Amino acid sequence: MSSNVNDNELRPQLERRRRYRRGHSAERIVAAVYMLLGHRILGRRFKTPVGEIDLIAIRGKRIAFVEVKRRPTQEDAEDAITLTMRRRVRRAADLWLAHNPKYQNCDVGFDLVFVVPWRFPIVMRDAL
Repeated sequence: MSSNVNDNELRPQLERRRRYRRGHSAERIVAAVYMLLGHRILGRRFKTPVGEIDLIAIRGKRIAFVEVKRRPTQEDAEDAITLTMRRRVRRAADLWLAHNPKYQNCDVGFDLVFVVPWRFPIVMRDAL
């Protein structure tokens, strides 16, 4: 049976779905790690017109806006952190705080977490 769509057209779509699932899985792993460390997860994949925040977590009086990067190596994950991405996360965090005034008196942190195969996630507090 012949198909109207050839394999070369399907490959990019399949790879994009695979990366999306892996990223989503990495975010679930990081949420579990933060909960094990005593945080409460306030939000996941918070999308705004100015940017997206992967995770929002609170522990005590510190609220963390968390960017998760899943890559084959830590170096690749570090390379994925750009100035533009940092600005987007900060603008999205400002918007989230504006919509959630009860958290405005919290200490705010911007954490990075690298998820690399066969390693425990690497949490870097206040790295953005």
